[in-house]
Amino acid sequence: MPDLLLELFSEEIPARMQAKAADDLRRMVTDKLVAEGLVYEGAKAFATPRRLALTVRGIPARQPDLKTERRGPKVGAPDAAVQGFLKATGLKSLDEAKIQKDAKGDFYIALIEKPGSAAIDVIAEILPVIIRTFPWPKSMRWGARSAKSGSLTWVRPLHAITATFGLETEEPDVVKFSVDGIEAGQTTYGHRFMAPGAISVRRFEDYEAKLKAAKVILDPQARKDIIVEDAKELAFAQGLELVEDQVLVDEVSGLVEWPVVMMGSFEKEFLSIPDEVIRATIRNNQKCFVVRDPKTGKLTNKFVLTANIEAPDGGKTIVAGNERVIRPRLSDAKFFYETDLKTRLEDRLPKFEQIVFHEKLGTQAERIKRIETLAAEIAPLVGADVEKTKRAARLAKADLLTEVVGEFPELQGLMGKYYALAQGEDASVAAASEEHWKPQGPTDRVPTDPVSVAVALADKLDTLIGFWAIDEKPTGSKDPYALRRAALGVIRLVLENNIPISLASILSLPLFVARNGFVSRQLKTAAESVVGAATSALLNAAPEDSSEIREGVGNVLGSAVDVLRVSEYSKISDVPTDDPMLKQAHARLDDLLTFFADRLKVQLRDQGARHDLVDAVFLLGGQDDLLLVVRRVEALGKFLDSDDGKNLLAGTKRASNILSIEEKKDKRTFDGAPDAGLYKLDEEKALAAAIDQVKAEASAAVAKEDFAAAMSAMAKLRPAVDAFFDKVKVNDDDPKVRENRLKLLNEIRAATRAVADFSRIEG
Repeated sequence: MPDLLLELFSEEIPARMQAKAADDLRRMVTDKLVAEGLVYEGAKAFATPRRLALTVRGIPARQPDLKTERRGPKVGAPDAAVQGFLKATGLKSLDEAKIQKDAKGDFYIALIEKPGSAAIDVIAEILPVIIRTFPWPKSMRWGARSAKSGSLTWVRPLHAITATFGLETEEPDVVKFSVDGIEAGQTTYGHRFMAPGAISVRRFEDYEAKLKAAKVILDPQARKDIIVEDAKELAFAQGLELVEDQVLVDEVSGLVEWPVVMMGSFEKEFLSIPDEVIRATIRNNQKCFVVRDPKTGKLTNKFVLTANIEAPDGGKTIVAGNERVIRPRLSDAKFFYETDLKTRLEDRLPKFEQIVFHEKLGTQAERIKRIETLAAEIAPLVGADVEKTKRAARLAKADLLTEVVGEFPELQGLMGKYYALAQGEDASVAAASEEHWKPQGPTDRVPTDPVSVAVALADKLDTLIGFWAIDEKPTGSKDPYALRRAALGVIRLVLENNIPISLASILSLPLFVARNGFVSRQLKTAAESVVGAATSALLNAAPEDSSEIREGVGNVLGSAVDVLRVSEYSKISDVPTDDPMLKQAHARLDDLLTFFADRLKVQLRDQGARHDLVDAVFLLGGQDDLLLVVRRVEALGKFLDSDDGKNLLAGTKRASNILSIEEKKDKRTFDGAPDAGLYKLDEEKALAAAIDQVKAEASAAVAKEDFAAAMSAMAKLRPAVDAFFDKVKVNDDDPKVRENRLKLLNEIRAATRAVADFSRIEG
């Protein structure tokens, strides 16, 4: 079957757009082909700085013929309906229709046959539409065409379109179409400098080979492999080691069509700068790689660059040019670093009073104070020194105001560590500057130093409780403040450090700390409102309106008094239980705990655990210790995989279903202990005894956090439950016996809740 070759040749496409553009081209073309009945065998797209290319193999030469039936009016219908049917179906007379009988009568049926078109004609129709509607993140108009209404927009000026279609054994045909005056043909162009001439191509194999001869490596992965392997060999030849950077490799491969790797150098005096600053400077400004000494692991004064040309002088001029640019960049970085060292971290903190963290959450200075307070409370729970933790929390954000972080934001935290060490801070305090940001993703490292853990938890919890307090929660796919990531960070910090900690207890503190922050701003706002209202009233009112003036100002003063009243409380436990603000705070705390439960489900699901088991355990009986929840989920999962677990689950669900039906029917619940005197059958007595035994054993095991033993105790309930349902009629004719047996079923449900809410378990 024929193959399609398509190339869109333009000026340089930004490297960051190339991979997605190639995938979009493949998707759009193949989706259209399939929609037109042209099912292909395979497709692959490519991108270089100056072209998007696509090959689609095994496309049928023609569309399949289509045969459809269209139902018309009833036999004997009015002439107008018949004529409309003939016109719509293209039939000349009713003799060409057939009659079909059904329960409602006889109807005319038209058999419409539509012959398929040649694939090349279909392709010629769909490609212009795809080119005109291509989803570039940014596009432009250019040249004379830019003034025309509806002219083509492309990421950069589009110069040529190559489109051929045909069998491998025959000369392919050009797919004839044009877009904004650009005619499709079979001419492309090689490397801009080394082989800029026109190249005539036929099919993909011929196209790829001729491009390579014209100094263009079409496959992005091939260019990446060349860059990495040549860079490694160049470094190895000098006894050095390449610092690999896949993101940079991806970007550089999108900047060159013919990668040529070279090595340059810079003055050794710049090695006094931290390695990460050198790397960021060279990487961000010149897209070059750094190398290190494998013996020491430290960077050397060498760098690796990738040119897009085989220079006549072997690249000396290119290397010298890069060195000439890198030198002043490193000089600036050195100046920034040395300037930063002259100011202690704590001396930078007053500037945070002028920087707003969030309009409703106050300044960065207020936030740092909240984090410090919360970190000090968390420190004993994670085994951290309280004073070191407070010091670490106070300094953790200070590097955000340094020159180096201002130039390279990706170094935030890391530079704080360097500056803290340079000014003689404790190693744990310094490490917390870097590690309190972690983990920032599912693969990011989780800090283990207790001081770092305490500050990291405080930072993330303050963010969560703050945005919950102002009702700025994630919605759908929108999460502008990365609150889901913060919650997952808290979960990983707790689980991977084996921290037994109650979420509700640690969330209640930042809830009140945040609230105190709101109070201070409300006081200021209230005071401003009083002055404003009084001034406005005095300026605008007539003398006889003095009572209205007093009333208006009094209302505003009342608001200020309410705020002052709330500000007197130093702890959330001091606030009266009927305080409306406290009620609202607790409602939002419950909502935040539910949010954590959802994030924990995500975490456990990613680890292969069943998410429904989290529902069955989380917050059961006030259980919000993440570590214990996970352990209980693990034990419950193993138990439910056993025959005892499966059968007990089935019995428990049966009991719950019966109870739900009867409770709805009687409009009451069947709480309370059953009356042993009403037991008629041995199976009732055996079940009651088993429930008492299991309750005691399971509760004792849970208290010891021995969840495996708790599940073993639950297994003892299974035979008695099975026997009960096999021999006992729950809805006995005697109302008292019926009620007693329903209470016994409720006891089954209560007994299992010692370890989990079985009603939430699927299956």
